[in-house]
Amino acid sequence: MKKIFLATALIALSFRMFAQETPIPLYPAGVPNSKPAPATYVEKIANGSGSMVTDPSITPYFPEKGKANGTAIIVCPGGGYLHLSMIKEGADIAKKFNEIGVTAFVLKYRLPSDQIMVDKTIGPLQDAQRAIQLVRQRAAEWGIDPAKVGIIGFSAGGHLASTAGTHFDKVVIDNPNNISVRPDFMMLMYPVITFGDLAHKGSRDNLVGKDATPAMIDLYSNEKQVTANTPITFIVQAEDDKTVPVQNSLMFYEAELKAGVKAEMLIYPNGGHGFGLNNKTTKDQWFNSAANWLDANGLLMATTAK
Repeated sequence: MKKIFLATALIALSFRMFAQETPIPLYPAGVPNSKPAPATYVEKIANGSGSMVTDPSITPYFPEKGKANGTAIIVCPGGGYLHLSMIKEGADIAKKFNEIGVTAFVLKYRLPSDQIMVDKTIGPLQDAQRAIQLVRQRAAEWGIDPAKVGIIGFSAGGHLASTAGTHFDKVVIDNPNNISVRPDFMMLMYPVITFGDLAHKGSRDNLVGKDATPAMIDLYSNEKQVTANTPITFIVQAEDDKTVPVQNSLMFYEAELKAGVKAEMLIYPNGGHGFGLNNKTTKDQWFNSAANWLDANGLLMATTAK
């Protein structure tokens, strides 16, 4: 009898582990704003990197049973809007959130491309909004409080996260039930923010094109889109970042201060760009500060789905 029970428990555990790492398509009925992909445009996921995404999805990571607190977060990997760092800025981050009871969803979003999109400038935002919408739709099933759904993004993923947090009044997906696509909180890691003089040129060109109009550049310069309704924000960057100037974070933080939005910012003197969970130049762990920030804002207090 004990052997049967043990076998059953192992099967259940294996199923849960498999289930939580099985991607969930964002658009089972068909991807919006899409064109048929050319034969040469084939999705690639290998060695922790994703590119040429045609089937956007979220991959759920659930905390251990009894540890979940009802908070959820969408994880947006970086990669200059050219590829996705699916492990270092995806799965590794999700598992870390699980340790503090937060349910995490790694977003595999479409990378802007005229080859597969009618309007490439809104493609990534559609996927971010749909991820938030889907998590809120299935909140009860997943034990999530729909009022505690946030987003975290790294580098260009930080641009996407900050776009989700500043462009939510413009819903670019079908939303017949008027589910809010506004994240309840944002966490921005060495984020691309501006498309102006201090932009990461690759991210800007990939999203809006090399010949973008001044109006389009301003639209996606997210420091210019902050309002009093922008979600509370936690920001991390290194001063010596040579890829994305630290002024990106500073401008966003200043804009939030002016708008009266609660924000916390951690600036390391060293660390460069793309350090993921571990800035090797310091013994400090930014995730500990992030967890304290979440706790201070009532986001680690256990609640049930509403």
